[in-house]
Amino acid sequence: MGSDEQQPLLHGLDSPTSRISDLSSTVIEEFLEQRPRTALRWWPRLVAWESRLLWLLSGSSILVSLFNYMLSFVTLMFCGHLGTLELAGASVASVGIQGLAYGIMLGMASAVQTVCGQAYGAKHLPAMGIICQRAIILHLGAAILLTFVYWWSGPILIAIGQSESIAEQGQIFARGIIPQLYAFAINCPQQRFLQAQNVVNPLAYISAGVLALHILLSWLVVYVVDYGLMGAAFTLSLSWWLLVVICGIYILVSPNCKETWTGFSWKAFSGIWPYFKLTLSSAVMLCLEIWYNQGLTLISGLLSNPTIALDSISICMNYWNWSLQFMLGLSAAASVRVSNELGAGHPKVAKFSVFVVTGTSILISIVFTAIILIFQVGLSKLFSTDPEVIEAVIELIPLLAISVFLNGIQPILSGVAIGSGWQHVVAYVNLICYYIIGLPIGCVLGFKTNMGVSGIWWGMIVGVVLQTITLILLTARTNWNAEVEKAADRLKRSASEENLNLVGYI
Repeated sequence: MGSDEQQPLLHGLDSPTSRISDLSSTVIEEFLEQRPRTALRWWPRLVAWESRLLWLLSGSSILVSLFNYMLSFVTLMFCGHLGTLELAGASVASVGIQGLAYGIMLGMASAVQTVCGQAYGAKHLPAMGIICQRAIILHLGAAILLTFVYWWSGPILIAIGQSESIAEQGQIFARGIIPQLYAFAINCPQQRFLQAQNVVNPLAYISAGVLALHILLSWLVVYVVDYGLMGAAFTLSLSWWLLVVICGIYILVSPNCKETWTGFSWKAFSGIWPYFKLTLSSAVMLCLEIWYNQGLTLISGLLSNPTIALDSISICMNYWNWSLQFMLGLSAAASVRVSNELGAGHPKVAKFSVFVVTGTSILISIVFTAIILIFQVGLSKLFSTDPEVIEAVIELIPLLAISVFLNGIQPILSGVAIGSGWQHVVAYVNLICYYIIGLPIGCVLGFKTNMGVSGIWWGMIVGVVLQTITLILLTARTNWNAEVEKAADRLKRSASEENLNLVGYI
């Protein structure tokens, strides 16, 4: 490109009177395509432009992830004050039973992020409502199958090595959160549908209000009316159904969804097979990832003194999950940014977005790691007053700090994979790094040495490090122009021509 051709664009980036918010993806794509040799001076403005878009999305997305996770977090805190056995039972049910559903539902919902995000970027707005309905149908089908697991969770927990007393409490809690399973099946697609079209602030307000009410209800149920573990579980289910109802009303009446939600339609049942295949690979990808970390808690229950082991590891994993929810909010924003830009045909901007969000997440994870190391004693006492449990938690804090730091890279790259539609590739990566390498190392260190819980956790860390390195290499070697073509093809295959009329527009 000649210098004369570059001047209007470069002047727009360099002008002190121009606003970052005035720049468009098309302008940035053209700039990145030209790659002028003197472009270094404009990179701060480019980073500021991408960061602005990222935080407009991720700020509220992070709050949504945190508030939703805090529903279970608060419930477990109240269960911990019922007793160590109740906390162990609720924790193992949350990990072994609810974690199973969480992995499946969240994994399936990532397909909504991929297809809806790319449909939004390509301006195929009516398709998004059909895709959301299609996802809800598949999620509810999965919820029906998972109900049997919840109901007979006691024998399942005993079969995987948990003690009868812990399994009994776990079954009480699991049966109480069966209604939450169906609420989660509907709310996951709802949230991804709204996030894909950059509607995130209303989700944050809704989640914050429900969390505040949940804290009050949990206090009343546990401390005032003394309904115990079952009461705490039912309260969690009620709060999730409040999320479903309020989000549903918003989608139906909000002007923001006027073009993307055109009403309930039988079209959601057609073209379901191509979408199911993407949903399946998405579920496998995230299930392998989520169950791997949840397995740390379950395996710890097989050690000597399982109550203390489960309490200490579940407390640490709750803080790990808390930091993870922050990064998942950032990851959701990264997924939306990448999918939107690929759908719009902007490969350079998609690649640039990956660099910015990864750098941002690493800086945030360093801050989180420092907080955990500095306030380790106070964080341990929030869940329990038992000196033995507190001591066990403090011993695990260094491993928790390492895991929190890794959260700054791995979930973000997974979000990029979701936005790009690489779920099937990452599923194989997760299987090898986690279950063929990391898990066996953890079991050897945990059971064949005197390292115990720490040994199991070290094995898990090895798997995460290997997976992170693989995702970095995969992202670095990506042909983003080819990903744009794949995005267009995916939109064609995700819906039939006679129903969504996407083929004619691509």
